[in-house]
Amino acid sequence: MHRLLIGLLITLVLLGYWNRAHAQENEIILLEAEGPVTPALTGYLERGIRTAEEEKATAVVLVLDTPGGLVEPTQEIVQLFRAASVPIIVYVSPRGAQAASAGSIIAMAGHAAAMAPETVIGAASPVGENGADLEETLFRKVTEDLKATVRNLTAARGETATTMAQEMIEDARAVTAEEALEAGLIDAVADDVTDLLQQLDGMTVIVNDKPVILETAAATQQDLPANPVEQVLFALVNPLLLGILLTIGVQAILIELSSPGGWVAGLIGVLAIGLALYGLGQLPVNWLGIGLIVVAIVLLLMEVKAPTHGALAVTGTILLIAGLLVLFNSPGTPEFLSISIPAAIAISGITALFFLFIVGKALSAQRAQPLTGVDGLIGQKGPVRTKLTSSSQKAPYSGTVLVAGELWQAQADEELSKDEQVIVTAVDGVTLQVTSTDN
Repeated sequence: MHRLLIGLLITLVLLGYWNRAHAQENEIILLEAEGPVTPALTGYLERGIRTAEEEKATAVVLVLDTPGGLVEPTQEIVQLFRAASVPIIVYVSPRGAQAASAGSIIAMAGHAAAMAPETVIGAASPVGENGADLEETLFRKVTEDLKATVRNLTAARGETATTMAQEMIEDARAVTAEEALEAGLIDAVADDVTDLLQQLDGMTVIVNDKPVILETAAATQQDLPANPVEQVLFALVNPLLLGILLTIGVQAILIELSSPGGWVAGLIGVLAIGLALYGLGQLPVNWLGIGLIVVAIVLLLMEVKAPTHGALAVTGTILLIAGLLVLFNSPGTPEFLSISIPAAIAISGITALFFLFIVGKALSAQRAQPLTGVDGLIGQKGPVRTKLTSSSQKAPYSGTVLVAGELWQAQADEELSKDEQVIVTAVDGVTLQVTSTDN
């Protein structure tokens, strides 16, 4: 009897372990990517795939909504997907989302691909690093390279899908979810992730040259959101935020240089510039814009130190607006990388006012009347303690006064009676020059 109970207990324990292991294996890791394709996105996707492989998940589902991005991180993501030992399913969602430009190549790189209704994929013609159209020879080289890439990625999908993919590169063609499904470029049009997993259940995909049957219908979904560091890195590819960080950083450093001795402004400036430089390294930047921003801040500083009745301030503000517009608005730059004219004007106006206010206050404090020491006595008031008189009945008239809680020898140009209120006008050694407050 005891042996039977022990055997039953062991069986239950092993069954529990098996159920937990089976549940973990029948799990979908859900990733979400919204915004431009950048190195930060590559890091996030790499972490997600590594987690799925370690947990022996059934698949990774990437919910994608992107206007495109840089070629280099796109190629890294393609390599990452194709080297994964777990199936990667790319799902363009929600309704109204897009997998444009680089995003379309990422969608093709998945072992399976799907789109939500009312989504778009395509428009993948290459542009230069500064967003401008490429020179004809270079354009042909890059285009042919990308066409070869998508031919490899869509080879198993048939000639129609491959032709459509090449047209996305060659002619910047974009298609709807239904058009992509009809051409075989994607495997399903699904309303949501649950619908997607139901439709793909039982589908065979090739992962590292081996067929894998997707068992997704009963799989549990585990969200893997971006961690705080990744969220910050994602935010730093926002052109508007970079413009704000750049202007704050430059002006903070100039404030520190104009009023040395503190550390807060310098620290803020270094942090802001550092974050801005990271973001600028991820996006196509026109460095003329940065130069105009620096010159604009210098002119604002000069206006405070050597007032020109607003001439330098106006010029600096105009240059700041121009710098922000030029920073990401080179010819051919996608709209999502542009700072709008109203945004540039708003940033420049607020920056100019804030800069003039802060620097003006700092310089006023430097010019302010000292509150301690001998010089701090000038302007102080107090009563006469010993009548200020002269033996020759001529100035100066001498006596004592009580100023700042101490008795001082004092001189005046007129006779002053005891208890009469006086004000200090100058200090000569240990003698105060005073005059009556009634004058």
